[in-house]
Amino acid sequence: MSVTCTLCFHHCRLEEGQTGLCRARANRGGVLQPLNYGRLTALALDPIEKKPLRRFHPGSLILSVGSFGCNLHCPFCQNAGIAAAGAESPTRDCTPRQLAEEALRLRPRGNIGVAYTYNEPLVGYEFVRDCAEEVRRAGLCNVLVTNGTLEEQPWRALLPLLDAVNIDLKGFTEGWYRRLGGDLETVKRSIVLAASCCHPEVTTLVVPGENDSEEEMRALSAWLASVRPDIPLHVSRFFPRHRMQDRPPTPVQTVYRLAEVAREQLSYVYTGNC
Repeated sequence: MSVTCTLCFHHCRLEEGQTGLCRARANRGGVLQPLNYGRLTALALDPIEKKPLRRFHPGSLILSVGSFGCNLHCPFCQNAGIAAAGAESPTRDCTPRQLAEEALRLRPRGNIGVAYTYNEPLVGYEFVRDCAEEVRRAGLCNVLVTNGTLEEQPWRALLPLLDAVNIDLKGFTEGWYRRLGGDLETVKRSIVLAASCCHPEVTTLVVPGENDSEEEMRALSAWLASVRPDIPLHVSRFFPRHRMQDRPPTPVQTVYRLAEVAREQLSYVYTGNC
């Protein structure tokens, strides 16, 4: 029996035994199963600014957790080893309760909660949801770092459990998003909904020759300001990674120039990787 995954805009139709484009969701016996549930590839206590979040509990630490899989195929991915991997990835098992208990154990060291990050966390939606419920019951914060390509219904259901999100807005043209296997309008909707429910921040990685024009940054920042001018925007520098190692790093002056363009519309603009 075939099943259709309705978690993201791809709507993968899977026959028995097939795995979706994200490599983390599969048809097993006519039932859609998250292959990465409770399987961790990364666990670290990070500064909150590393997510990046600059205006949410600055100076604090957060337990950061990742699994495997992603529903985009960005050629510049910095975590391709886990984002582009599948169920064969080496992992450690962890239940939602165990993760919440570990977060509580680290509270004396300055931990404020759990950040779901590194790969695309929402391809493991059920694990993020269950962990977020446990972490919330423990009195700690939930932070999500995502590409924002979730469908509207599951996104609305998850948002009440989140305290802060950082959403990648990878550019502001449909053509660039199509090359990444994404959908710009879905990401824009996710940002709008997050801005009404929790603390949002947005990151744009500037790739030379792709999304580095002043015109595109002006359009992006004007749209973001129309949602809320106080949404922090992180303008981040590209470095050669994954399948884009033939490109030079973004010139530092380009990042600074585009940040100044964004500041025409937005109250808080930060530069990253410079």
